[in-house]
Amino acid sequence: MSQRERDIDVLARTIWGEARGEGIAGQVAVGWTIRNRVEMDLGQDGKPDWWGEGYEGVCRAPWQFSCWNKNDPNYPYLTGARDIPNAQYMLAREAAVVVIEGRQPDPTGGATHYYATTMPKAPKWVVGAARACKIGRHIFFKDVP
Repeated sequence: MSQRERDIDVLARTIWGEARGEGIAGQVAVGWTIRNRVEMDLGQDGKPDWWGEGYEGVCRAPWQFSCWNKNDPNYPYLTGARDIPNAQYMLAREAAVVVIEGRQPDPTGGATHYYATTMPKAPKWVVGAARACKIGRHIFFKDVP
């Protein structure tokens, strides 16, 4: 598998795990949040960032995208131990390609974080962060301290 195909697959699996209940707009927004992390150099120092490097590093960084946590019910699907329903995977893959190829501009305005409105309360990291937008059932943030 080429690096491009690996990036698309890992991003698609992450989008599926984080936003499969959203339409294409919500899935693209989640994908752009990941791309924004991939493209950002936190310290402007060229060194690896705490949230990972490249699509796989960012998606699978510990405790960043809960679907990759070993205790998350999505984890067996993301690792291939269970099969993701093909139609759902293909929609997430379409969103991943749109994001990686830049076929649509970033709808989040540069967000690097989000949380689902289905969570019982907002995460602690939202304090001091700039709310960028709400798309579907996700609220997106940038400038997270």
